[in-house]
Amino acid sequence: MIQSTQLALAYAGAFCAVGFAALGSAYGCGVAAASAIGSWKKCYIQGKEAPFQLTILTGAPMTQTIYGFILMLSLAKPEFADSWVTCLLTGVIGGIAIALSAAFQGRAAAGACDALVEGGSGFVNYLIALGVIETIAIFVLVFAILLLGKVPTAPATAAVEQIVSSVTMLC
Repeated sequence: MIQSTQLALAYAGAFCAVGFAALGSAYGCGVAAASAIGSWKKCYIQGKEAPFQLTILTGAPMTQTIYGFILMLSLAKPEFADSWVTCLLTGVIGGIAIALSAAFQGRAAAGACDALVEGGSGFVNYLIALGVIETIAIFVLVFAILLLGKVPTAPATAAVEQIVSSVTMLC
């Protein structure tokens, strides 16, 4: 396979890491936001003060997009072109795992929104529970980066030279 194709597939895996993570974050934030809006509605109807903490719970799943971004940057290196299969699979599987963490964190945050409005307390406990779910995404990120440290790499300059010679031959 041509070096430029290998590099493109490695970069595709890198983008999958952030792409899937962002999809999970979007879903998680959406679910939590829907619950927060419903919880605020309950407060307004009952004439109670609407707690701002629901905004914090709503945004909790966003951080997984950052983990996906860090994984993307760890994967998007020209020296990984020869190990494109590893990069592609790490990006796809890592991105999906991070996305699931965000999605389930959003569902838990939705429950926390309802519980906070109904009970009026427990905010710190809810954040701790969300942190436990977030830890899974952090584990995936760390383990993926550790795996990438074991991947054999070609010198970056050789990869760039190969791409330049391929482009030159096409012209």
